[in-house]
Amino acid sequence: MSILIKNIKELVQVRETNVTIVKGKDMKVLPTLKNAYLLIEHDTIVEFGPMEDCEDLYAEEVIDATGKIVMPSWCDSHTHIVYAGNRSKEFVDRINGLSYEEIASRGGGILNSAEKLQNTSEEELYKQSLERLNKVIKLGTGAVEIKSGYGLTVPAELKMLRVIRRLKKESQAYIKPTLLGAHAVPLEYKNDKQSYVDLVVNEMIPEAAKDRLAEYIDVFCEQGYFSLEDTERILKAGIEHDLIPKIHVNQFNAFGGVALGVKYNALSVDHLEEMAPEDIEALKDSNTMPVALPSCSYFLSIPYTPARDIIDAGLPLALATDYNPGSTPSGNMNFVVSTACIKMKMTPEEAINAATINGAYAMGISNMYGSICRGKKANIIITKPISGYEYLPYAFGDNLIEQVIINGQLVK
Repeated sequence: MSILIKNIKELVQVRETNVTIVKGKDMKVLPTLKNAYLLIEHDTIVEFGPMEDCEDLYAEEVIDATGKIVMPSWCDSHTHIVYAGNRSKEFVDRINGLSYEEIASRGGGILNSAEKLQNTSEEELYKQSLERLNKVIKLGTGAVEIKSGYGLTVPAELKMLRVIRRLKKESQAYIKPTLLGAHAVPLEYKNDKQSYVDLVVNEMIPEAAKDRLAEYIDVFCEQGYFSLEDTERILKAGIEHDLIPKIHVNQFNAFGGVALGVKYNALSVDHLEEMAPEDIEALKDSNTMPVALPSCSYFLSIPYTPARDIIDAGLPLALATDYNPGSTPSGNMNFVVSTACIKMKMTPEEAINAATINGAYAMGISNMYGSICRGKKANIIITKPISGYEYLPYAFGDNLIEQVIINGQLVK
């Protein structure tokens, strides 16, 4: 299958060489090509350029993109799409004044989702998750990381990972699976957290690794959840089973988790709503990607990741949704990009870089995804007719995505 997109008003995120990460001042640079064409063969971008060079090109399908923006699809590096039911009642509890921590202490939060998931069949869990995944694909997300973490038992966590593997095989999106068994401490281990950490280390990680169900190991490193010592032990166990570290860190408190992630060469450290100067220093000269989740801050009314401090320190930054039933029941990357501009004072160029190239880096796939580059995978967004790419974050309430191409195939 070949597709020729012609008369493109502006082709965005164009890279002549394969850039895999963008940092600091370079995040303000978003290369574009006006009045352009893009040629796709099979699942690969093979050529692009000005329309004047397009005359002799042939493709099985031709798309006229007059007045439209064409760009790489969003790369969402932090989601929890596989879950059962919803937590809308807790949404009302928060409106009535209960905090996230108070809801969790009453058996709500992650433990509520775990109980629902444990009582949901694998087939039903797959159906619910596929419906969510298909919605975010239509909103322009072409690559997505999906975490476990709502099982909190060995059988339930493995059930989640099997559902993620099935989604990877049967959906159009490119998916990376993560084991997040250390997402919360189950009620039965409330007074014996170390026994649960033992379970994660000695049973959950080996079982997931044995069947190659996960590529990454993640931990919710936070007060009241898993300490620095717990996190270090779990990361080391994951590494021993060839799982790459990622960490939930600094969502409510900053107490050294970022430096711990850097110590173990974590691919990403995610949340970062609370950042101390030493956290930014720890990230310098590292290969670890800081990831902000602004729609989580929006939904929980907590601080936003200090994007300006991070970027102005010369660091990279990625954006992701944190799609989950409790703190971010949305996988809309368009809203994430808008919120980053509005609330975190990122420029549209910075936000788009953070949601494409740097998002792909935070998934370990920026060599093949995240930019318009010859030889990269053809994961493409075509907008409706708009004035320019800056209109995407500006018109935050509109769905401006007209067509999506994943691996060279039009999403129907």
